[in-house]
Amino acid sequence: MKILILGAGRVGSTVAESLVGEANDITVVDIAANQLALLQDRFDLRTVVGNASHPSVLKRAGAEDADMVLAVTESDEINLVACKIAASLFNTPTKIARIRASDYLEHPDIFSQQNFCVDYAIYPEQILTQYIEKLIEFPEALQVLDFASGKVSLVAVRALQGGPLVGHPLRELRKHVPNVDTRVAAIFRKDRPIIPEGNTVIEAGDEVFFIAATKDIRVVMSELRSMDKPVKRVMIAGGGKIGRRLAEALEKDYQVRIIERDGKVCELLAQDLQNALVLHGDVTDEELLESENIAEMDVFCALTNDDENNIMASLLAKRMGAHKVIALINRSVYVDLVQSDRIDIAISPAQVTIGSLLAYVRQGDVAAVHSLRRGAAEALEVVAHGDTQSSNVVGRKIEDIKLPKGATIGAIVRGLPLKDKRWMSTRDIGEDIPIEDQDKACVIIAHHDTVIESDDHVILFVVNKKMIRQIERLFQVSASFL
Repeated sequence: MKILILGAGRVGSTVAESLVGEANDITVVDIAANQLALLQDRFDLRTVVGNASHPSVLKRAGAEDADMVLAVTESDEINLVACKIAASLFNTPTKIARIRASDYLEHPDIFSQQNFCVDYAIYPEQILTQYIEKLIEFPEALQVLDFASGKVSLVAVRALQGGPLVGHPLRELRKHVPNVDTRVAAIFRKDRPIIPEGNTVIEAGDEVFFIAATKDIRVVMSELRSMDKPVKRVMIAGGGKIGRRLAEALEKDYQVRIIERDGKVCELLAQDLQNALVLHGDVTDEELLESENIAEMDVFCALTNDDENNIMASLLAKRMGAHKVIALINRSVYVDLVQSDRIDIAISPAQVTIGSLLAYVRQGDVAAVHSLRRGAAEALEVVAHGDTQSSNVVGRKIEDIKLPKGATIGAIVRGLPLKDKRWMSTRDIGEDIPIEDQDKACVIIAHHDTVIESDDHVILFVVNKKMIRQIERLFQVSASFL
């Protein structure tokens, strides 16, 4: 696939890194020549220096025969204009735009074919806010990812000493939770993947990914570690777009305090927020944190635009007694360094956002993609099509499907209405499906004798993203079916 990536910032660079190793023809466009030089030194791709919204620049980048344009510059306006030009002058089949201003998203007609011709709009701040909300709702989890209109969840937890299942083989999981069907999709031990089998013994410190119906995840989590008390008090460091959105989302259900150093921003926050307490000050001010009872905070979220500030504020909050700390860190090299016992969860915005883009790049009917383990692994929701003659998966038991080693089918959702995923990927894939139709769908946890049917939503865990092409080929239907 020939893909133009407009913007060589963190999102653009992360997308390029993810796609360049998958036999794609990648060209990156940006006005910053030095940033493009760094990318070209690291990866096998083309670069073009120039304004991504200029027709001449897009032509030099190869827009005339491109399959897709990913407009992910820092400017919404450049992204929108680039999509319009790609459609009008070069007839590019697929146009995706990163949008940051909520005003645009409140008027979906802006993206229509009569206006800016955006096929899919990605809103990183909304994706991040929803991601952090889940971590606050389930404070024991390292990641909580939804599939199939939220009916299924993939959850990562750290197995702790004293958990009922720690020290026992996985086959005993059913004995511990006899009324809940679940499956362990993968285990990472000291950063190395372990393919789970019945005799696999869970050890303290393991990072365990399990999949279950969303309504059952708390029960399964309790088998792997002791459950934390429900979150009541949340402190947010940083009143920017993400901090503001998170405070708005949480203030009805939690006691929220938000710290911002810019006085004018504090005034705006105080006007917009109804229940949250707005504090003017430095997030690394020890006296301020102590006066605001940081030791009583269930969750401390460092969400400023400065990585170093987020790291220092999180370390300070943890030392002063905050139960759980979450730090937003843009530089991916920092994420692995700081996520430890001191900082509970380090979030890379680019890695959280990239899944929404990959869902449209993957070949076949891919409903959702989540990037895991800082991009090393992936979880996919793929819709199976065809019949026993035209498909390699439909009508077959899971034990008879030739999955690549390291890939596992975790669950199937049957009866979910098919829909066009056009327009906005910032929302859950089934959010615009009527609730009564979603309720008709059933969750089937995958076992060796489970048979896949046509139109099933199949949820897979892949420990190495190099297997993705094999998965895509596996789910392709023959030309005779089409």
